[in-house]
Amino acid sequence: MKSEIRQNKATKQWVIYAPARRKRPKDFQKTRKEMITPPERDENCPFCPGNEQMLPQVITEIRDRSSWRVRVVPNKFPALTPGGSKERFSRGLYVAMQGYGHHEVVIETPLHNRQPAKMSVREIGAFIDVYHRRYTDLLKKNENMMILIFRNHGMRAGTSLIHPHSQLIATGMVPHHIRWREETAQLYFDEWGRCVYCDILTHEQEERKRIIDENSSFTAFVPFAAEVPFEIWIMPKRHKADFGDISNREKTHLASCLKLVLERLHDTLNDPDYNYIINTSAQYRAREPQLHWYLQIRPRLMTFAGFEIGSGISINPSLPEEDAAFLRQE
Repeated sequence: MKSEIRQNKATKQWVIYAPARRKRPKDFQKTRKEMITPPERDENCPFCPGNEQMLPQVITEIRDRSSWRVRVVPNKFPALTPGGSKERFSRGLYVAMQGYGHHEVVIETPLHNRQPAKMSVREIGAFIDVYHRRYTDLLKKNENMMILIFRNHGMRAGTSLIHPHSQLIATGMVPHHIRWREETAQLYFDEWGRCVYCDILTHEQEERKRIIDENSSFTAFVPFAAEVPFEIWIMPKRHKADFGDISNREKTHLASCLKLVLERLHDTLNDPDYNYIINTSAQYRAREPQLHWYLQIRPRLMTFAGFEIGSGISINPSLPEEDAAFLRQE
């Protein structure tokens, strides 16, 4: 098969598919030496029960009768802090601002070695509920222009602590990357009068070549123009721009879909490193009809080289249709 170049309908980004560089799915698997089985509790881990003296404070938590299930704490080494101002100032030719924002850690479980791929739907649902609580609380502050919820799993994905956790960062500005995605969706809506993400979802449901899992609220699929092998989008069927609008029923369905997808990645690729991000609207754009939130998973199976860095175009040796079939275990 010859190379093919595909365009991401939502961003207009191009992706090169190079079958000549194709690897078998098993070539992406971690080796046994890379797979580590940590203990249930680590006395040196600040996120483990009994080590609360290592934490700056506890912002909130969900508790069972005997102990906590999910806990939110400030990041001990924050990228941004709430004490500053979001006012811009000049430095000669340049513009700058203080490092205003919030940087929190969602500790997903008391167990040091219980990653989401092996959690129950109820356990995953508990930390999704906490995502939602902190997201809505922080958006009540007018200074917080954008909130990004993300998870880094594994050393290649940027994690520094093994204990299962996610992070949440609120910023006083909206990055160009987010604005660009919003503006591209706006152009599509202005031309066609429809949400580009709804159109993508409809097409994926009709073709069914790249779908991995589906329930009454969400569809998980490998996107047509996936930038990396085994990239997955989990997209709500209900058109909403803002993650804050998720219902309790949808939280349960998202937990079910996320569990299945992460479990498939874990079992078929030997627990690959990955990042996931909840892509949602910025502050004040939550009711706009062109935007649609979704959760994006990007396994860390490749390293970008000179062409990708210089051009901004990804080279993916793995075809989305084959990745989806492999994850469906066909």
